[in-house]
Amino acid sequence: MIHPYAVAGFLLAILPVIVTPGASLTLLIRHVTAGGRRQALPVVLGTVTGLYAHATLAAAGLSALVMHSSQAFTAVKLLGAAYLVGLGVWTWRSTTLPPPPPPADRRVRGGSVFTQALLANVLNPKAAAIYLTLVPQFLVAGRHLGGQILTLATAQALLVAAWLLTWTALVHRGANILHKTRFKRAVGKVTAVVLVALGLRAATA
Repeated sequence: MIHPYAVAGFLLAILPVIVTPGASLTLLIRHVTAGGRRQALPVVLGTVTGLYAHATLAAAGLSALVMHSSQAFTAVKLLGAAYLVGLGVWTWRSTTLPPPPPPADRRVRGGSVFTQALLANVLNPKAAAIYLTLVPQFLVAGRHLGGQILTLATAQALLVAAWLLTWTALVHRGANILHKTRFKRAVGKVTAVVLVALGLRAATA
């Protein structure tokens, strides 16, 4: 087991990273604005699943391989950047087209949102870097490495979920404005620009 003080220190260390607006928050605002509070769940689940993917890779030592290989790191960075730019372009186009009819099976739509959030996190090298630069500082030698990383990942997942759900409540408060077609399109276009900017930033960082 890992000491509670170590978990608290880890959360304080990553708090600035979590509260900095990124792809997950951008997707959350976009989908909650378009589809209501229920759309927050697949965004949160996709983001959290991505965090556990990074934690698993770190525990297996694969993240270290990527971070210590400039070619592999560049490939992951460019892949993530390309995904964000592509998602931004798709979001922009979707805001300029007439809204599609409601799907017969809402699980398909939710699955799509989940995949977007999952890939946005998995393809983010900064998320992997957290488990290679910060996590080792809070691990105790001689204890089960996987269990300690899992504990820290769970703590991070809970903090991220709380942050995203807080934003969900804030966005939902403006429901009357958010459901207006013109406002949805405006949010969609802003979201598209932010996603493309994040992708370009990731590619040039």
